Amino acid sequence: MTASTTNNIDAKAQIDFPCIGDGCEGVVHFNLLDITRKDFQAVCATCHNSYEFDNELIDKLKRMCDLIISIRKAEDILGNCKVSVNVAGGEVKIPYALLLTRLNTIITLKLGEKDVDFHLWVEPSSPETFR
Repeated sequence: MTASTTNNIDAKAQIDFPCIGDGCEGVVHFNLLDITRKDFQAVCATCHNSYEFDNELIDKLKRMCDLIISIRKAEDILGNCKVSVNVAGGEVKIPYALLLTRLNTIITLKLGEKDVDFHLWVEPSSPETFR
């Protein structure tokens, strides 16, 4: 699956997680849209440890990918969506699209026996989106 074959949505969704190899402080990163490719590999750039994901983890990452694609499809209406935060003296309305580019998205998943934080970085379809 590539961004082009997935509902014709052009997206980049970089995902990374800290290597859990003994003593390694490297980061494993890959394009989430590549998760279903037959030749997919997640490899630490520092220690070259290769990760093989089980079916449950692959399913969760695929669903995360589907979520990104859904958000991409909704980009044209995100400018009209806001998240309201109640504060002393009233409320603050934050454009939803701004949240997507300013907040870190992290999903914690099991990798073997460990809970690992996967960081997700999604690039808007155009440089003007979310600005």
